[in-house]
Amino acid sequence: MIQIDLTGQKALVTGCKRGIGFAMAEALAEAGADIIGVSASLELEGSAIEKRVKSLGRNFAAYQADFSNRESLYAFINKAKVEHPVIDILVNNAGTILRKPAAEHPDEMWDTVIDVNLNAQFILTREFGKEMVDRGKGKVIFTASLLTFQGGITVPGYAASKGAVGSLVKAFANEWAGKGVNVNAIAPGYIATDNTEALRNDENRSTSILNRIPAGRWGEPEDFKGPTAFLASDLASYVHGEILTVDGGWMGR
Repeated sequence: MIQIDLTGQKALVTGCKRGIGFAMAEALAEAGADIIGVSASLELEGSAIEKRVKSLGRNFAAYQADFSNRESLYAFINKAKVEHPVIDILVNNAGTILRKPAAEHPDEMWDTVIDVNLNAQFILTREFGKEMVDRGKGKVIFTASLLTFQGGITVPGYAASKGAVGSLVKAFANEWAGKGVNVNAIAPGYIATDNTEALRNDENRSTSILNRIPAGRWGEPEDFKGPTAFLASDLASYVHGEILTVDGGWMGR
C-alpha cells in the first residue's frame, strides 16, 4: 500500500505564514510531521498556520527572521539548531519579488531579492543539510519558479535568483545524492498568491496568462500539498536534482 507517513519527523518550512508555504507546512503536518515555521512577519504565537498544525495534533514552533539580513539569518539558524537538534526536512520556500524595468532596477532591489531568494537559501541548506549528510538521511525542497526557465518581465533580480536556484538544486544533489539526502525543487506556475496580485489585477496580462495555461485557471496554494508531501517522503528516495513544475501545463505550451 502506498502511503506517506512522516510521523516523528521535523520539518522546517520558511515563508509558511500564507500562500504556498502555508499549504506546504499544512501538507507535511497532515502527513505526521511536526513543523518549525519561520518568516519575517510570522507571529510568534497564535498564527493561522500554528493553529492549523496544532489542530492536526502536531507540534509547531514559530520564529521570525529577516533573510535579507545576514545577522538575522544566522541568529535564527543558531537558535533553531539548539532548540531542534534534528531537522529531517527543510523546505526553502521564503522568497520575495520586486518589480521594476531592468533599465530602472536599482541596486537595493537587486540586492534584497538575491539575498532572500538565493543567498539565504544556500546558507540554510548548507547549515542544516550538512547535518543531514552526517546522519545519512534528509530531504531538502526548494521553491523554484517558471522563471527558473524563463526571463519574465520587469523582474530581473527575481529571474536571476530563481534561475540560480535551479542550478543550486542540482549542485547540492550532485554532492549529496549518494549520502542519503534528496535535494529537489517545486516550480510553481501562475498561482493566486500575494506575489501575483499585480498580474491578476492587470486585465490584459491576466487574460494573456490564462489563455496559455492548458488547465484554464490560476493555480491555488493547495495544489502544492501533494508534491511537497511526495518529495518529503521515502516515495521520492530515488528522486534527486529534479525541478517539478506545478503549472497547469504552462511549460508544455
